[in-house]
Amino acid sequence: MLRTRGAWTFLLPGFAARQPFAMLTLSIVLLVQHTTGSYGAAGVVAAVTGVSMALFAPYSGRLADRHGQRAVLLPGVLVHAASGLALTALALSDAPLWLLFAAAVPTGASVPQIGPMVRARWGVRLGDSPLMSTAAAFESVTDELTFVLGPLLATALCTAVDPAAGLVTEAALTLVGGLLFAAQRSTQPDVGGVGDGHARVEHVSALRVPGVRVLIAVFLGIGSVFGGMQVSLAAFTESIGEPGLNGVLYGVFAAGNMISGLACGAIAWKVAPQRRLLVGYTALALTASGLWAAHSVLVLAGLGLLVGMCVAPAIVTGYTLVEGLVPAGARTEAFTWLTGAVALGQAAAVTVSGQLEDRYGGGAGFLVPMGGTVLALAVLLALRSRLATRPHGRTVARGVGHRAPAAVD
Repeated sequence: MLRTRGAWTFLLPGFAARQPFAMLTLSIVLLVQHTTGSYGAAGVVAAVTGVSMALFAPYSGRLADRHGQRAVLLPGVLVHAASGLALTALALSDAPLWLLFAAAVPTGASVPQIGPMVRARWGVRLGDSPLMSTAAAFESVTDELTFVLGPLLATALCTAVDPAAGLVTEAALTLVGGLLFAAQRSTQPDVGGVGDGHARVEHVSALRVPGVRVLIAVFLGIGSVFGGMQVSLAAFTESIGEPGLNGVLYGVFAAGNMISGLACGAIAWKVAPQRRLLVGYTALALTASGLWAAHSVLVLAGLGLLVGMCVAPAIVTGYTLVEGLVPAGARTEAFTWLTGAVALGQAAAVTVSGQLEDRYGGGAGFLVPMGGTVLALAVLLALRSRLATRPHGRTVARGVGHRAPAAVD
């Protein structure tokens, strides 16, 4: 897969540009908690950022499908860098919360959707190749690698350098990485998308596909895991007087994601992706339900590793299902709906977790990942029939793609 022509020209700048995404929420939480003394206030500001991203990400993906990725990225990274720096300055000047909210909205709305854009470029390069499943797993591993490095970097900068250093670095990396990625014009999808036969396809909304709506609920639950753990781990490590362990514990969780993501790409799956999603998500809900009972660093690290190992299969399988559910001309939008769902779930989770930690402490924020995943699992079980993929271009990692001669009702 990595020998695909032109792959490295978008992979390297894409990795640099997506790294800040893993730093943003935690950098905001650490900065605002430092200036206000409240995890609740920090969680709400981070939540406003996440909700703004969730609302605007699909629109950004639709614009990228219709007008090209470069046209969306160039103004987006400029707005994001400027608004992120404005949010930093306001927080350091002890501005009222409503001003922080006002700066958080454009900060979240302008987050560049690099991950979905990279996935769309793989679709152009690989088409119906069996390597598309491997590419989906590879992208999940790349995402999780950023979630290993991002929290570690954000925590180190905010605790060892300055509380504002994390958010300032995030803005700078977004600007530089985003501009470099936008400069790779030869690998971006054609405006309008490329169909299964390399022909232009008609614009459709990804949200009209029932399976995408089910996956949005699934990814909302995944977002609740990310957000709930970010706030709750920060509160836990501070309560034991070791705030520097926050990045380490979150890094262990993300390392679990990365390890299982590698396994997902290496295994030649014979089980249908719908069934893999059901099994994997059930395991995620079960492991996430045990977090609130952990009261030691070692136990929490072990449980976090298991939770992380259950997250990646769900993400990989969800993105793999998009390839079969959604026409090519709407896939960037579909990917951004899922990315936005993670951000929205994360935003809700940091808000609720922050309030629970402020009021009750003792790891109460860990109840949020349990609740989010259990609710999402219930939706998945009830609506799993809507995840039946379109008959054309269906592939299995390291297998052979099969085309059905006719659509079957």
